[in-house]
Amino acid sequence: MIKCGDTHVLCTATLEERVPPFLKNSGLGWVTAEYGMLPRATNTRMRREAKNGQSGRTQEIQRLIGRALRAGVDRVALGERQITIDCDVIQADGGTRCASITGGWVALRLAVNKLMKAGDIISDPLTDHIAAVSCGIYAGQPVLDLDYPEDSEAGVDGNFVMTGSGRLVEVQMTAEGATFSTDELSQLVGLADKGVQELVAAQKAAADA
Repeated sequence: MIKCGDTHVLCTATLEERVPPFLKNSGLGWVTAEYGMLPRATNTRMRREAKNGQSGRTQEIQRLIGRALRAGVDRVALGERQITIDCDVIQADGGTRCASITGGWVALRLAVNKLMKAGDIISDPLTDHIAAVSCGIYAGQPVLDLDYPEDSEAGVDGNFVMTGSGRLVEVQMTAEGATFSTDELSQLVGLADKGVQELVAAQKAAADA
């Protein structure tokens, strides 16, 4: 369970000794993700997507989670097996995709630890930590880890996925109400790096617990 303020996400990893058909006999492993929000995760009840089909937002987020986590995986070392990360949002107050990536990495770490302990893999396939945080410009000021009120009124909103070594994996930036300069972008990248380093420290503590 990852809790970032009032955003709470349950992250679970499932190991399977198989890969999608397009990877069969390739020698490569696969990491993928599924994401969902419970009906009362938000202030007003949402209808269950299982009954109505996944929204475009849900599909986009779970693809992002999978892409982000794979950036820190040596798929040759993982071998031909799949790890699926399920991210279920119990309570949402902004930044659910970032929390899912950060918590999902811990679930992935624990799953890989199990494989290594069993001797199923020889070398550690996780090449680096992966964590994510939101940043934006709210009331004219750069802000780290936007909550829902800040996110809904931010002039600029962004999500930053980074490695533990400080390299960028993916950046999603949008001018919601005002354009932004390259200097402001640099400020937000600096804030994101600070936030990610704090998250990586929390990941290490959780994975070693």
